[in-house]
Amino acid sequence: MTSSTPQPTLPSQLELYYGGGWHGPSGQTRDDTFNPATGEVLANVATAAQADVDAAVAAARKGFLEWRDVAPLERARILKEIAAIIRQHGDELALIDSLNCGNPYGEMKGDATVAAAQMDFFAGLVTEMKGDTIPMGPDRVNMTVREPLGVVARILAFNHPLMFCGGKMGAPLAAGNAVIVKPPVQAPLSALRLAELIDGLLPAGVFNVLPGGTEAGAGLASHPGVDKVTLIGSVAAGRAVMKSASDTLKPVLLELGGKNALIAYPDSDPDKVADAIVAGMNFGWCGQSCGSTSRAFLHDDLHDAVVERLEKAVQRFRPGIPTDPGTTMGALVSRQHFDRVMGYIESGKAEGARVVAGGKAATEGALAGGCFVEPTIFADVTPEMRVCREEIFGPVLVLRRWSDEPAMLEEVNSLDVGLTCAIWSRDLATAHRAANRVEAGFVWINEVGRHFLGAPFGGYKQSGLGREEGIGELMSFTQEKNVHINLSGQ
Repeated sequence: MTSSTPQPTLPSQLELYYGGGWHGPSGQTRDDTFNPATGEVLANVATAAQADVDAAVAAARKGFLEWRDVAPLERARILKEIAAIIRQHGDELALIDSLNCGNPYGEMKGDATVAAAQMDFFAGLVTEMKGDTIPMGPDRVNMTVREPLGVVARILAFNHPLMFCGGKMGAPLAAGNAVIVKPPVQAPLSALRLAELIDGLLPAGVFNVLPGGTEAGAGLASHPGVDKVTLIGSVAAGRAVMKSASDTLKPVLLELGGKNALIAYPDSDPDKVADAIVAGMNFGWCGQSCGSTSRAFLHDDLHDAVVERLEKAVQRFRPGIPTDPGTTMGALVSRQHFDRVMGYIESGKAEGARVVAGGKAATEGALAGGCFVEPTIFADVTPEMRVCREEIFGPVLVLRRWSDEPAMLEEVNSLDVGLTCAIWSRDLATAHRAANRVEAGFVWINEVGRHFLGAPFGGYKQSGLGREEGIGELMSFTQEKNVHINLSGQ
């Protein structure tokens, strides 16, 4: 760790946080959480069971009854104070995430900035939760009002632990709900540290953190006292949450996986396309991003030129110790996930794909004990190969050659997921027509990878339900009530 890196401040509290206090797990169960770059145990964290879920939901319901009556602008003031704390402690929180989930410290600093910005954004929208009036004649008033749902459970993924915890509680809190966060089992520490930092700012029970695994997640999804459950995770996890939520007919918001396409038309600049392919793959996070454009469809006319440039473009990503500010690519989150990704790489080789870059674990020097994989690019891939059909959630990119546009678009849309798509062409008419044809919820044209605060993000098909990052997310944490008033007294 270099002298320019702040020293980590791991949370001193490793228990469950609910009702404004810290509680030991009911079953006395605890699990180690690791540094995936070294295999070192960072902490031993409480694991919530069903009894703990029941206690946290009861506390959240009590907190909700107070928070819903706080004036919207006062709620906004408190949320802005939380955003300021996230900014103030951004470097510290980023370092915790870097240690615990393996992503580079520099990237995690950006996550802290995004979390604070999302909190501020939704704080600024509290007066936009407006109803309507419906004309009924001179003797009657008919209007709608928006009210909070109650208790919202947010089940988070491991690739952006702080950003998902700090940012994703913004919309439900702004709408007047209480929130129970279940941080990722692989990386719970930044959520616990954030709970320490903002303890006392909100009424007791309004913000709660329940570390835990499947039992805690399923318990929250099926609990009759939880009014909405959200998940950022895999398609399989989304199905499980939706099934559990159906017991009480509660709404769900699901941001799930993808096997996303980047489409390059023949008039594209090969240099820009090569840079976009590397950027869109999110190699900095080892490809652990649901929005990664992990299938690149390159027209015959520029395929070879792009492949030649990719070999150089990918060199800026080399696995390194995540807490080093100079590291551009970190570690996979766990040994189990490392083994899964390496299995896909070996599958690609066995099925005949050609390795353009990478294809191996990185084990040199200080990396020997960690979960490091080289950025890997496969060419000569066919649609039947597993690496071309299944979400790997690792640093593995596949290249497809195309010449027939209808056939290419059919293949792009052939999977049961559709989260993002990037389209590259100098002809905006061509690009716009392709954007209309692709079955994805978030499309870039001559851009890749970026999210834009206020622009709704979400998927088609089995990539999820609902939209986040815009005013629609805020409204989804409210319910509409109609009020009819008879002025005549009759």
